[in-house]
Amino acid sequence: MKQNKNNFKYIAEQFADLMILRYRIPGFEELPLKQKELVYYLYEAALCGRTIIIDQHNKYNLAIKSILEVIVKHYKGNRETEEFKKFMVYTKRFWFSNGIHHHYSMKKFLPDFSADYFKSLIENTESEPLIIEENGAIKWLVEKLIPVMFDPDVDARRVNLDPDADVIVTSSNNFYEGVNQREVEEYYSNMSDKNDPEPVSYGLNSKLVKENGRLKEHVWKVKGMYSASIEKIIYWLSKAYNVSENRHQKAALKKLIRFYKTGNLKYFDEYNIEWLKDTDSIIDTINGFIEVYGDAMGYKGSYEGMVSIIDIEATKRIKAISSQAQWFEDNSPIDNKFKKKNVKGISAKAINVVVESGDSSPSTPIGINLPNSTWIREKYGSKSVNLSNIVEAYNEAESESVLKEFAYSEEEIEIQKKYGALADNLHTDLHEVIGHGSGQILPGVGQPHQTLKNYSSAIEETRADLVALYYLPDQKLIDIGIVPDNDVSKAGYNKYIRNGLMTQLARIELGDKIEEPHMRNRQLISLWAYEKGKPGNVIEKKLKNGKTYFVINDYEKLRELFGELLKEIQRITSEGDFETAKNLIETYGVKIDYDVHKEVKERYDKLNIPPYKGFINPVLNPVYDGEKIIDVIIEYPEDFTEQMMYYSEKYSFIFGNIR
Repeated sequence: MKQNKNNFKYIAEQFADLMILRYRIPGFEELPLKQKELVYYLYEAALCGRTIIIDQHNKYNLAIKSILEVIVKHYKGNRETEEFKKFMVYTKRFWFSNGIHHHYSMKKFLPDFSADYFKSLIENTESEPLIIEENGAIKWLVEKLIPVMFDPDVDARRVNLDPDADVIVTSSNNFYEGVNQREVEEYYSNMSDKNDPEPVSYGLNSKLVKENGRLKEHVWKVKGMYSASIEKIIYWLSKAYNVSENRHQKAALKKLIRFYKTGNLKYFDEYNIEWLKDTDSIIDTINGFIEVYGDAMGYKGSYEGMVSIIDIEATKRIKAISSQAQWFEDNSPIDNKFKKKNVKGISAKAINVVVESGDSSPSTPIGINLPNSTWIREKYGSKSVNLSNIVEAYNEAESESVLKEFAYSEEEIEIQKKYGALADNLHTDLHEVIGHGSGQILPGVGQPHQTLKNYSSAIEETRADLVALYYLPDQKLIDIGIVPDNDVSKAGYNKYIRNGLMTQLARIELGDKIEEPHMRNRQLISLWAYEKGKPGNVIEKKLKNGKTYFVINDYEKLRELFGELLKEIQRITSEGDFETAKNLIETYGVKIDYDVHKEVKERYDKLNIPPYKGFINPVLNPVYDGEKIIDVIIEYPEDFTEQMMYYSEKYSFIFGNIR
């Protein structure tokens, strides 16, 4: 594993199925003071909301978090025993997943220590914070939390996408309480108008509960749910507003503050529109209730905060793609009636992340395309970013042993080593910039989360991935000067099929189905192409030395298959065809070949490389001359536990209500 680029240590530690990495912030030191100050204020705003997502993931999470951290800080017993080490692994897994459920599988992970040992930890922790209130409240609390932590059948999945289940009742997130799937569907269906050309994202910033027999939304806003955190976010956003780079950035921050104060979703749309207009700022932020993957029904937005600095050199590549957005739309294999006649402003850039919080931390995406509102995208465009320094850290920490284990030939290995990084970047660029920004929904159909329901996220990721895969070998990329030759697409295709049919399975417990939308999407595409390409032997399943491999024999035909599937996925999205979406995902995206899965797990385990990675954030320290900031200094922490405890001490503003 590479560790030595500029003598920067990228790998911090590993435990369970996780590897903790670090990332650099190139260019920060060269920023003028005013921009450093802006970055710092936005950084604080992002972190002030970090505990929101912990509560969103499960209503018991904040109480569990408090007890775990009190034990970490104040336990008086022996910390060198195997049991305590197991406790620390559980605690670090909790921090990484922002709760008791695995960040990717959504399945609850169980402690490797007993409930009795957990009670003994509490009994040997002498600390005032454990005396929550008098009259035995801590004992009541612990008894309440024991089954939540230790019983596999209690709150078993944070998000359940099983089509035969009530996905609201059987999901244990904290977006709903006392309601079922039918009630949720009816509530938001009655609230929305499919003929409204500018619908707000109903339900995005609220918890839906039943009180006295009636449905009610607890809105996340000032003087509403999560008010203590939101007030802190507003405080720092207001300071950022005063040092904004330009009028569009200032207007966007003003709208965002207004949204947080009122909870009015129209103001959130207005914020997104202003944010899209700001294409010149060096500093940018994402802050709000954004992605809906954490809700099986696709209504509720998870809190996310991110601050970034533009990567000017890497942006040249992504802008070369975004400038051709209309060409990509016009030449897409989808039906003409689903194509946009006038692709609106897709602004694209590469960024260096300064800090991530909530939904994007510690586990982070490598590309982002926002906003998610369909009508805003169609009317005003979208912003796409590639997270340059995150990608760099992943690449620097990547082990060649996985490639050598699952690639069939030396030629495949050499192509990947030569062009793999470029292929990954191009796939991300095409996925975010062109994929998510392409196509249109037919009038009156409604938003995908309304029509495709619990399959909407997987279908959208499938659509964006297929756009990227279809165009990766296109001569256009060579013509605009960002691809040297077609071996780049071969590297991209090889890795995609290898991952979709094999390596990603290392992340899933043997016997389980695929739950996470991105993983469903990758297997759907790969398995569908494998099955449909069998007559021409497009992808061949081979055995060598008793090991299974999937080898692409015909790259051109594979591209045709990707185009064929893209055409159908776009039709499903544009027409809101729920039944076909369900059939495709359940047939190709969910079930796993047991024998292949077992083999992958065994081969991967021998490599001793955790399948998941996440990050310790850099820390920004302001330097004051009296009350005035005169500089901001970066610190790069190396200890995951230390950072989590630091965050707990500085940014814990809300506490869960579990009664």
